[in-house]
Amino acid sequence: MKSILFKFSVLLFLLLLSLKPNVQEYQGQAVYFAKSKMDLGTWGARMSEAQKSQIQARLKNRLEKTYVLNFNKEESLFNEEDKIDAISGATDSWGKNFSAGEQYKNVKENALIQSQEFYGKQFLVKDKLLAIEWKMGKESKQIGQYMCFKATASVPTAALTWYSFSWSELRANANKMKKDSTGIAVEIEEEVDMTEVEAWYTPQIPVSHGPAEYWGLPGLILEVSAGNTIMLCSKIVINPKEKIKIEAPKKGKEIMKMEYKATITEKMKEMRNNRGRRRN
Repeated sequence: MKSILFKFSVLLFLLLLSLKPNVQEYQGQAVYFAKSKMDLGTWGARMSEAQKSQIQARLKNRLEKTYVLNFNKEESLFNEEDKIDAISGATDSWGKNFSAGEQYKNVKENALIQSQEFYGKQFLVKDKLLAIEWKMGKESKQIGQYMCFKATASVPTAALTWYSFSWSELRANANKMKKDSTGIAVEIEEEVDMTEVEAWYTPQIPVSHGPAEYWGLPGLILEVSAGNTIMLCSKIVINPKEKIKIEAPKKGKEIMKMEYKATITEKMKEMRNNRGRRRN
């Protein structure tokens, strides 16, 4: 009798062990629609509404994008879906030089690996995940079938836009320099430009992932607003029949975020100078 009970106990233990969820077995896929508002500044103030609408239509590929986030308990892979330009009939290859590439995050190892292509040269950005100090709110709302809760944070803008470039940012950085009494250029200390972030996460999907740079909440982030961009999850599939493969990008010159930013900034300045020399 004892022998039978022992065998039964062993079988029960093995059965329970086999039913224990594995970190890699919990998987999901979330699709996000992102929409940005175009800031035309003083230039836009001189334009008619018809002109503004025309520019919005021409830049639709850069203002409206679809992304896919594949995830398990520890890892995620975030990437933009290729989109055909309605006007030119081609993908926006120029815009990709200043857009986020395929992004791998590992929340257990605090690691980010992101593939970036800049004018035909491949880079592999390896760095830590963005440190975000979330403030947990009490507000809640329903997004699809999921109950979500609000969290907010204030994040340095440069930490969100390290893969992009703008001439206005370059001019702003140049204006921060002044000459001291000896004639040497020194940087003027100014307040760090911050972006206010509002996120909505659901504990019903118990992973710390989210789109783009966002992560670190006790549930999947389904909606995030930052600056002039909002991302909203439009579709979720948990534990799909076909297993999701999550692998970090591997090709490219290894570099850190701020090094990458400095590299593309110098290249753009070089291209501008070369154009100036050709005109002379």
